[in-house]
Amino acid sequence: MTVFSRPDFDHHQSVHFHQDAASGLRAIIAIHNTNLGPALGGCRMWSYADDTEALDDVLRLSKGMTYKAAMAGLDFGGGKAVIIGDSRTQKTDGLIRAMARFIDSLGGAYHTGEDVGMTVADMDIMRQVTPYAHGVSDGSGNPSPATAWGVFVGIRAAARHRLGSGELDGVKVAVQGLGNVGAALCRYLADAGARLTIADIDAEKVRAAQEAFGATAVVSDDIHRADVEIFAPCALGAGLNDATIPELKAAVVAGSANNQLAEARHGDILREKSILYAPDYVINAGGLIDIAAEGPDYNTDDVLRRVGGIEATLARVFERAEAENQTPERIADRIAEERFGHGAALAA
Repeated sequence: MTVFSRPDFDHHQSVHFHQDAASGLRAIIAIHNTNLGPALGGCRMWSYADDTEALDDVLRLSKGMTYKAAMAGLDFGGGKAVIIGDSRTQKTDGLIRAMARFIDSLGGAYHTGEDVGMTVADMDIMRQVTPYAHGVSDGSGNPSPATAWGVFVGIRAAARHRLGSGELDGVKVAVQGLGNVGAALCRYLADAGARLTIADIDAEKVRAAQEAFGATAVVSDDIHRADVEIFAPCALGAGLNDATIPELKAAVVAGSANNQLAEARHGDILREKSILYAPDYVINAGGLIDIAAEGPDYNTDDVLRRVGGIEATLARVFERAEAENQTPERIADRIAEERFGHGAALAA
C-alpha cells in the first residue's frame, strides 16, 4: 500500500500511521491543508474491510474538511482521523487514551472531535490526555444538532431554488440514516410540515421515527428510489453512484453524509438529470462551526445563527452554478480554493 499513488491523495501535507499493541489501536491521521490554520476534523471508528479502505476514507474525509472549513469561513484547515475497528466491541478506555496520545504527539497540527463510532464521552476521555480534543461535555458538546440545523436550512435553500419555495409544508422528503444528525433533521422537517420517508439499518431507530414523526418506513436499499421531492442522505458516503442515480425520483439531493458522490463525474450526471445537488461539505458544516466555536465565550444561540448562514451560502452557490452553467460542487470547490489558496499551495 502506497500513499502518494492513491486516487484520493490530493497534495495532502502529511499522513500519519500509528499502532499501540497494548490497546490494540490501529489508526491513521491525514492532514490535508493548513493554510488557514491547524487541521480540524472528526475521529471516526469503523470496521474497514482492510487498511487500504481506511486510508482511502481518511484521505477523502480530510480533504473534505479543508473545503468545509473554507466555505464556512473558519480559520482552520482540514484533517481527519480513523480508527480501524468495531466501535461496539473493540472500543475501550485504553484505546481511546492511546488515540489521544497519538493526536497529542502531533503538537496541535490536528484537532479532533467526534465522528461515526465516537461519542461526547469519548471526547471527554481524550481531553484528559490532550487539549486537542473538542466537542466535550463541558464545552460545545454533541455537534449533531448544529449539523442537523445546517442541513435543514440548506434544504430550504435547495427547495427554494429548485422547487420555487423554501416552505416545506407538505413537501415529501426521504431521509436515509437516523443517527444523531438524521434523527434531529427529521424533527426539524416534521415541525416544518414535511412528509417523511425514512430508512435505517437499525429497526429500533426506524420504529422510533415512525412514532415520533408519522414517517413512512422503507428498507435501506430502497430509500433512494422513494417518490419524493427531496432526498436527504444522512448515512455513509458514496451513495450517489452509477447504480443509484438512475433510480432517483427526487428533484433535490441535500443531506448530511460526507462524500456523497462516489466520483466527481456523478455530479455532472445529477445535473444532466436536472437534479439539484447541495455540495455535502457546504450543507453539513454546522457541526464544524459548532466545534470551532468551543471556548469560554461559547454561546449556542450565536453558533446556530452562524450555522443558519449555510442557507445564504448555498443560495449563492446555486445561483452562480446556474449563471455559469456549472455544477454546484464545482462552484463550491472554486470558492473554497480561492480562500485557502489551493493553487498557491500547489505552486509552492
